[in-house]
Amino acid sequence: MISAGDFRNGITIELENNIYQIIEFQHVKPGKGAAFVRTKLKNIKSGGVIERTFRPTEKCPQARIDRKDMQYLYSDGDLYHFMDVQSYEQIALDENSVGDTLKFVKENEMVKVCSHNGSVFAIEPPLFVELEITQTEPGFKGDTATGATKPAVVETGATVYVPLFVDQHDVIKIDTRTGEYLSRV
Repeated sequence: MISAGDFRNGITIELENNIYQIIEFQHVKPGKGAAFVRTKLKNIKSGGVIERTFRPTEKCPQARIDRKDMQYLYSDGDLYHFMDVQSYEQIALDENSVGDTLKFVKENEMVKVCSHNGSVFAIEPPLFVELEITQTEPGFKGDTATGATKPAVVETGATVYVPLFVDQHDVIKIDTRTGEYLSRV
């Protein structure tokens, strides 16, 4: 149990049969009346954000989130297969659990599988990946003064906007959080 007076950003709590992560908190001491804690909470499973106030002495159970390094093996239809590299135990997750988090992840790469009480709710890809461009339009000389970009399809099938000087078969570095091009490799 954690009291509202001990809330910090990033802590996960159980509230109303859901798991929330504290995004923002603020201890408020009004001139009149009792102090309270104003929070913004993000529902880990659905992604929704709510605002809620607590009394500083109010207690909530702290949720234990397990993050396990697993290898993304392959997908067959709507199932995605992962393997624990220590125990070689495999799990298969459906498209609803995975979402679009794997659009920049190649097969056999490591990801973090997040679960609560054995129930997987999220996949965290590596922060940066290096992928080869499989299809893009050729850039034209002289068009680079404006900082223009063009769409490029990478080897996982995702589309990234890259500068005009990047060509087909170039390997590029991508930030998986934003989906932005960072540099050529």
